[in-house]
Amino acid sequence: MAKTIKILGGGPSGLTAAIVLQKAGYQAQVHEKNHDVGRVFYGDLQGLENWSEERDVLDEFQALGLAINFDCTPFSALTVFNGEKAWPFTSSRPGFYLIRRGAMAGSLDQGLKEQALAAGVDIFFNQPLAPAEADIVASGPLVHHRFAIDKGFVFKTSLPDAAYGLVNDRAAYKGYAYLLAAKGYGCLCTVLFDNFSEVNRCLAETERLFKKFVDFDMEEPKPVGGLGGFLLAPVFQDKQQLLVGEAAGLQDMLWGFGIRTAVLSGALAAQSLIEGTSYQELARRRFLDKQKASFVNRYLWERFGRNNYSHIMDRIDRSRDHRKFFHDCYNLNLLHRLAYPFAFHSLKKRYNLFSNDVQ
Repeated sequence: MAKTIKILGGGPSGLTAAIVLQKAGYQAQVHEKNHDVGRVFYGDLQGLENWSEERDVLDEFQALGLAINFDCTPFSALTVFNGEKAWPFTSSRPGFYLIRRGAMAGSLDQGLKEQALAAGVDIFFNQPLAPAEADIVASGPLVHHRFAIDKGFVFKTSLPDAAYGLVNDRAAYKGYAYLLAAKGYGCLCTVLFDNFSEVNRCLAETERLFKKFVDFDMEEPKPVGGLGGFLLAPVFQDKQQLLVGEAAGLQDMLWGFGIRTAVLSGALAAQSLIEGTSYQELARRRFLDKQKASFVNRYLWERFGRNNYSHIMDRIDRSRDHRKFFHDCYNLNLLHRLAYPFAFHSLKKRYNLFSNDVQ
């Protein structure tokens, strides 16, 4: 009889763990508190980053046993504005893929659900599970450790496939905003890393500035939003429970590109159960340096973001290979190590970086 593994949460990390376990001969049970997966999203377009590793992210997913059965639009170009100047960034291969999140057909969430069900995973909707009863906890962002919030709209549009970024503190305080379009579907959001009470004003300014630079229409707009949680020292295990994705505190503190990490952490947790190895050791080797690099990136972004980040954008623009620049930023290097003490001193009071206040 197959051993049963209980998973709390039906997001990308939880469903990935379930798929990997089921294919290895285990009986995976996913307990989701909502009546479907993806219910915390409403069709948001999100970026699946393709620069932190040399391997293409879709190849990495397929190597884990996942199928690409969700809408996934590759982008090799991104234009960033700051309200006065524009910077075009390009890559010789897709820099990121646009995916949709939510309970609708074609979303990442629904695609993974379909794969899980096809593999034989049992999914129990409207049946929350106490964390202590789970083998794997994939319950999503840590609200008490949130570092950013986003708010915006999704809509139908005649705008051709396009990706635009906006770095302007009046539109996205210490963060960024974006306008994305793929296959007649658009998303406009602002992402704040402080002054969260200003999000509505920032969203209005985001829309105004994008309309100044881009000619686009918005039909049937619907509100979207969310938050991101981050731990500088992620908690990968609590007693017997393995924690994955944002439940462990894994995220990208620079720009919030955490989906790739969430999926991989779910696969690593499953692998550790299958092989009888230590998930904590696997996860620490794979993620701790990236968490530290991400944390320092956040400090550098805020420290050198003068003139609405024009100094940083100019520096990126001068690099010969934009994708390589981002790859180096997302992997711990000498600059990160030297800047870490300054980053820690500067940001530790504003961000809740440690679980249970352990430092």
